[in-house]
Amino acid sequence: MIDISPSVMQFLLAFIVVAPLLGAAAALLPPPPGLKGRSPEQAVLRHGVTVTGVILAAAVALTLGFDHDAPSRFQATTDISWIQALNVRIHLGIDGISLPLLLMTALLFFLCALYSYFKLPAGPSPKAFVALLLVLESGTLATFAVLDLLLFFLAFEMVLIPMYFLIARWGGAQRQAAAWKFILYTLLGSVVMLLGLLLIGLNSGTFDMVALASDNGRGLTHTTQLLAVLAIGIGLAVKTPMWPLHSWLPDAHTAAPTVGSVLLAGVLLKMGTYGFVRILLPVTPDGMATFAPYLGALAAIGIVYGSLACLSLARKGNKGDLKRLIAYSSVGHMGFVLLGIASMTPTGVNGALFANIAHGLITGLLFFLVGALKDRYGTADLDTLAGATGAALYGRAPRLGVFLAFAAVASLGLPGLAGFWGEMLALFGAFDPAEGLSRPAFLTYMAMGAFGTLLTAAYLLIVVRRVCMGDPKAQSAAPAALADIQRYEFAAWTPLVALTVLAGLWPAVLLGLTDPAVQKLLAGGNA
Repeated sequence: MIDISPSVMQFLLAFIVVAPLLGAAAALLPPPPGLKGRSPEQAVLRHGVTVTGVILAAAVALTLGFDHDAPSRFQATTDISWIQALNVRIHLGIDGISLPLLLMTALLFFLCALYSYFKLPAGPSPKAFVALLLVLESGTLATFAVLDLLLFFLAFEMVLIPMYFLIARWGGAQRQAAAWKFILYTLLGSVVMLLGLLLIGLNSGTFDMVALASDNGRGLTHTTQLLAVLAIGIGLAVKTPMWPLHSWLPDAHTAAPTVGSVLLAGVLLKMGTYGFVRILLPVTPDGMATFAPYLGALAAIGIVYGSLACLSLARKGNKGDLKRLIAYSSVGHMGFVLLGIASMTPTGVNGALFANIAHGLITGLLFFLVGALKDRYGTADLDTLAGATGAALYGRAPRLGVFLAFAAVASLGLPGLAGFWGEMLALFGAFDPAEGLSRPAFLTYMAMGAFGTLLTAAYLLIVVRRVCMGDPKAQSAAPAALADIQRYEFAAWTPLVALTVLAGLWPAVLLGLTDPAVQKLLAGGNA
């Protein structure tokens, strides 16, 4: 920890939320004559790298100034009256739950901007691309920083339009249909969620998330809590995505450009699970306790369903798309996050938060790698990658093959890497759920989750064998050369590899932040 004054910390957090919007507006302006470089497009792409880099630096400074001895306390807070008639305030703050998500979001956006500088997806104006990327960043960072229910909703909705256009204008085949499906699903879920947020705010007399968490549902009747959990939970479940509200995700990932898939998996899915932890667990505990067994059941089904779908796509002859396979794997991985939340225990919720970060790092890396494969081969079809690639990646682009194998074994939860701890803690939480929850039911969910880990290992190892090793019967005598990892790819991917190893070998770095905050959250702000 570095001693930074509260006013500077307050400025840093406000800057992190607002700066991307200012950067987006600047991206649409003509570049100054001396900064055009070789072309105006290069200048605006460099602008995107610069803005996201400055925001990442501010997020790192915020992390260094964060009081790690008091992670359960909201820090860098701003609290200004905004709409007095509704008692809505511009309330910002971070604790041990939101800080890791904020930092990961800033990192992923910087890496995506850096990657796009060298590999911009085909589409309309680069100015629009950079502006949309920065608006998307502002919305995601604000979601993890705001402490007012209506501000949370505005930030939650702010990301939809930029992501829609990134898919619809810079995506691949079927991008229009995928973009429409994404926007319709998420908008419908958000409308229902808004009703739940208004129900809480109007019945309790405040939209302040800190005050509501401290009250711990005492000011809300059981019926109000049930209705609020149902309404808000639907909106959050769509964004997570939870089975069976997941069907927009595979299409969106398959059609999205590489950086769109990275951000969708690495950041946007986390907004849904974060809402469960930040709003529903502390504000409506009785309602959550009622719905927790059903949430756990849907989470367990999602784990198994996602893994079986991936196994089907990985089989030879099924024409499985590798981007689509990783999208379905996200349904399974986010099932572990929801299972940990449904347990309503510190162990389970800590596991959910850890799995959130691990999934963002690992799946972000996987989508980067699949995007690189698609750029080189012109397709992400598994049968083409496995059957017509000669000596496959180990023989043609060994470093790329090693990166893909690493990401796959990290995703299957290999001990010593980040993916292991979150899933294990989520299963431990299901083994001994909170008081009042049915232990036999959660033991069943735990068994289903454990079975899902075996299926996950199976399909990911099949993918590695087919893509990295190829089909021996189809190998040519002299496989054509394939471009291995480029310098810009190495720069964009290495931080994700390093953090995956760090979180796997030293989980206390993350758990030391989340655990005190989770303990306080589940105790109704009294811990």
